[in-house]
Amino acid sequence: MRQTLELPKTLQEAVSFFSDPQKTFDYAVKLRWPDGDVTCPRCDGTEHSFISTRRIWFCKGCKKQFTVKVGTIFEDSALGMDKWMVGVWLIVNAKNGISSYEVGRALGITQKSAWHMMHRVRRALHEKETVQLGGAGKEVEVDETFVGGAARFMHASRRKRVITERGVKDKTAVMGILERGGRVRAMMIPNRKKHHIQGEIRAHVKAESAIYSDALLSYYGLNNQNLAHQVVDHAESYVNGQVHTNGMENFWSLLKRGLKGTYIAVEPFHLFRYLDEQVFRDNNRAKKDHFVGDGDRFQLAMQHIAGKRLTYQELTGKGTDSVHQ
Repeated sequence: MRQTLELPKTLQEAVSFFSDPQKTFDYAVKLRWPDGDVTCPRCDGTEHSFISTRRIWFCKGCKKQFTVKVGTIFEDSALGMDKWMVGVWLIVNAKNGISSYEVGRALGITQKSAWHMMHRVRRALHEKETVQLGGAGKEVEVDETFVGGAARFMHASRRKRVITERGVKDKTAVMGILERGGRVRAMMIPNRKKHHIQGEIRAHVKAESAIYSDALLSYYGLNNQNLAHQVVDHAESYVNGQVHTNGMENFWSLLKRGLKGTYIAVEPFHLFRYLDEQVFRDNNRAKKDHFVGDGDRFQLAMQHIAGKRLTYQELTGKGTDSVHQ
């Protein structure tokens, strides 16, 4: 296997790079087993033989063949790695998202295959956060919004099915937490009641953080939880010195631009995957003191492909057959 690979930095370079089957294979192997020791993804065995003509291994432990795809988001996919690599590149670097129809046209695959591909990639973009945000001297913004289709844009039959009342009853509540100069997190919540709002804050924000929110009553009482809580009342102003939630508002703007303008119709049971996608892009964007290029963002995404397989049955629910974008 080649030891040194000049990795692509632009989409044009990526298409050229991954059109070479050997380069693509070398890259995937190096990414999957950085130390060079190939292990069986099924039994972790190290005794195996390599069949170079088919680029597969035969494990002497479990007596099964495996490829570089096994145990990753690519497992059991009939699509070639060249299409997968370019597909991942397109998804993680589209600031406002990219539709499955566009990915399908770009890669020469069906919309259904592109939609499944995109959700597999979103599965890889999900990061299980273990470190809390903020801390002493750090500023944290918290805010919530509702996600749901505007009734005026819906077909009459869909409007009748999903809109049962005016207001936010038929929309999904989403909460966001942003450390200024740091990372953002977004999660679905059952509602905006105090129990759920403050539960997420306790789980994700360190004590002694300076925490800013709007005047929603569910935030009241945070000062009693070792947090320096300050409020800006949006009925009067949006900024009061350092007290504002403009960072979270910017995140919601980008999220909804993608949901409404690119994806058009997102079912509530898939929404968390779209949140993961937008959070990944926001946390890995170029900042004032830290440059992150398209190639860097692609590399970061590819480092999380292992152990996150997502089957079509798991994604859609067995026996369902619906059109998605």
